Amino acid sequence: MKSIMKTGFALVALFIVNVIGAQSKPTSTKETFTGKVNEAIITVNYGSPSINGRKIWGELVPFDKIWRAGANDATTFETDKDLTVEGAKLPAGKYSFFIIPNSKECTIIFNKVAKQWGAYKYSQEDDQLRVVVKPLVVRSVSEKLTYEINSNTFNLKWDNWSIPVQIY
Repeated sequence: MKSIMKTGFALVALFIVNVIGAQSKPTSTKETFTGKVNEAIITVNYGSPSINGRKIWGELVPFDKIWRAGANDATTFETDKDLTVEGAKLPAGKYSFFIIPNSKECTIIFNKVAKQWGAYKYSQEDDQLRVVVKPLVVRSVSEKLTYEINSNTFNLKWDNWSIPVQIY
């Protein structure tokens, strides 16, 4: 009888722990950014991780390796009109958005396979466009990863970095 009661209490305790754990906030929230450049509407869907006391550039996000530019699913970048990105043409459409960061330059990638989990099945053969930009070290720290558009600059901000991409 004691054995049955111990097992019952253990199952109840396990159930409570699972319920509490399932109700906690995700560590990286799903975010959507929408902006406009000229007449083009741009929508970015991404997981927005926080710094949480970690070293981001060169550690959590390793240098010289493909990064999904967010958390969980690959970040998507969608435009309803053709754009010029850093002088190169990007046709209207939905793309997965990747970055290969480095302390001196970042390769920005628009990949034709829009639905991907992370960068695990990323293939360079599916790239629509690659451009290279210089990351900026900024004074203000962004705790959470964000995207924004200022005039003709599409910008990723996280930690003490800003990665600007010129879009027309």
